[in-house]
Amino acid sequence: MKLYTYFRSSASFRVRIALNLKGLAYTPAFVHLPKGEHRGAEYTAVNPQCLLPTLEDGSRLLTQSLAILEYLEETHPAPPLLPKGPFERARVRSLAMLVACEIHPVNNLRVLQHLKRALGQNEEQVNAWYRHWIGDGLAKLEADLARPGTGIYCHGDLPTLADCCLVPQVFNAQRYQCDTSPYPTVMRVFSACMKLDAFERAQPAKQPDAE
Repeated sequence: MKLYTYFRSSASFRVRIALNLKGLAYTPAFVHLPKGEHRGAEYTAVNPQCLLPTLEDGSRLLTQSLAILEYLEETHPAPPLLPKGPFERARVRSLAMLVACEIHPVNNLRVLQHLKRALGQNEEQVNAWYRHWIGDGLAKLEADLARPGTGIYCHGDLPTLADCCLVPQVFNAQRYQCDTSPYPTVMRVFSACMKLDAFERAQPAKQPDAE
């Protein structure tokens, strides 16, 4: 397998975690987002969406992190990243989507760059935008994690797809110096995840392209 990735890409981070949890070896191919390499002809030929990550599995190219996570779960079911029951599986997917579809899209690189370049927002205004939406999203995640089903991790006592999404989002919050103290359950789950080698090895600072 080959993973097109960037060390600070939280969507790539999710997939790195899942690959590690499943014990799947992969070759990283680095795409530098701030330099715009994802919009270059070479990468566009790989992924017309011009987004990270892309997973190359033999002759197959897969895009969008949640779709890649589901593909890995279906093609390499052990160890499982989804629980057995349909309700429990739906809950895990809901938690993952809260991060990947609600929090992350309004705070990704292209949105922040648009705020600066097209709308003339300064650095502090952009950071205030980021912290606002992080706070809004993490508060909702905290409330969901207060419901039955949460264990050591987002759901139960084994890491799931939800944890693969939660951890990168907390890293982003910390990078932008967001106050995470109002979200004790989120941070407890985050701490539990980071005790696992699969999460630790996937973190941005441990990637070969880290600056």
